[in-house]
Amino acid sequence: MEEILALYRQPYNPQRPQVCFDEASTQLLDHTRQPIPAQPGHSRKEDYEYKRHGTRNLFVFVEPKTGQRAVLVTRHRKKRDFAHAMRYLVDVLYPEAECIDVVLDNLNTHRYGVLIEIFGKREADRIMDRLCFHYTPPHGSWLNMAEIEIGIMHHQCLRRRIPDEWTLRAELMAWEMQSNRAARKIHWSFTVEDARRVFKEHYPTFLES
Repeated sequence: MEEILALYRQPYNPQRPQVCFDEASTQLLDHTRQPIPAQPGHSRKEDYEYKRHGTRNLFVFVEPKTGQRAVLVTRHRKKRDFAHAMRYLVDVLYPEAECIDVVLDNLNTHRYGVLIEIFGKREADRIMDRLCFHYTPPHGSWLNMAEIEIGIMHHQCLRRRIPDEWTLRAELMAWEMQSNRAARKIHWSFTVEDARRVFKEHYPTFLES
């Protein structure tokens, strides 16, 4: 926890950006009957029944200090998907960065060994030479600002029935472009000192003899 809080306090460095990474699942839902459009004095109505078209995984990248966001849509959330997401982070999102500090959770797929398994050691080493992983502790997902951003994304973009992947990608692209144009930064105020005060019962006490 303290490692991540200390990381958030470091000044912005374009050669070493801080990126929070998380994933979420969303359902593809279609209407079984056409909704009735809103009319004067009457809100829009839709039938409670729907048709499922499966789910999609969303990989979300957030750079809090610049207010930039990116979303990758995949069919699965397996080792291969994570490995390709990390290569996308290095080669597409931050090709000029010397090293990227990545805050992420402790899923068993979030490992250097997964990159070796998918790409082979030479390519895995090339990618990892430009990444530094910072794992949130157990029950500490609140430390990952990407988790907060996913909640905002769902509220602003995904609170309706989205029938297919094409529509999902279009909606997310529009949300991403609008958010990046606004450069909505995240100002993290919870510090190491705050943690030691709030969670003091979890810190060891050393008594002088």
